[in-house]
Amino acid sequence: MERRQAEIPPRGERLYEGKAKVVYATSDPGLVRIYFKDDATAFDGRKRGTIGNKGRLNARISAHLFRVVEAAGVPTHLVAVAGEQELLARRVEIIPLEVVVRNVVAGSLARRLGLEPGRVLEEPVVELYYKRDDLGDPLINRAHVRLLGLATPEELDRIEAMALAVNRALRVYLAQRDLILVDFKLEFGRTGDGLLLADEISPDTCRFWDRETGEPLDKDRFRRDLGGVEDAYAEVWRRLEATA
Repeated sequence: MERRQAEIPPRGERLYEGKAKVVYATSDPGLVRIYFKDDATAFDGRKRGTIGNKGRLNARISAHLFRVVEAAGVPTHLVAVAGEQELLARRVEIIPLEVVVRNVVAGSLARRLGLEPGRVLEEPVVELYYKRDDLGDPLINRAHVRLLGLATPEELDRIEAMALAVNRALRVYLAQRDLILVDFKLEFGRTGDGLLLADEISPDTCRFWDRETGEPLDKDRFRRDLGGVEDAYAEVWRRLEATA
């Protein structure tokens, strides 16, 4: 059950600060508060900027989409919305893997394999990336995961199954709102009860295309200097909020 605002513990010490979020401890050792920043980065931090209202929008979009995938049977770390641009979440041990699910050719998949951008894939492609900023988050395979001791084979099976379940749920849900889920990045965390979907699901971590125009409504607008970045994030939230 979601907590009321009065039940949400206040921020404690800062545990971690990344490019897009700050994680704070709370008085409950099993819970953290996640603050979503307006900062924007791309190309491994080589491009930096600020997107107005991004933190508030990403927090709300993430909470909304976490609830969608929870309804489809995928457990997440979300506990409650904790303010204008914060979430209250279960504290997890993040597995240093970025799990990317691709439905349509775009971005690095097109560049690496010489495929035509916009081509719809016959089945989703799941890719694994080693979460190491100093190495540029390299693409790895299951053998590398074993070599590095990042996850057990059983955990990896579960992670890939959860990622595909998220994809199935979100593709249908977003299509009903005239959004194409092109691809997206997920992160997972360990708890004493097993694995949870963690991090966020937002225009920072997903490619959303308008179904009619093909226009990107995500961070690609920042990466590619297309303009209208804040409006794109707001449009995603408008479509989700309208049918909440």
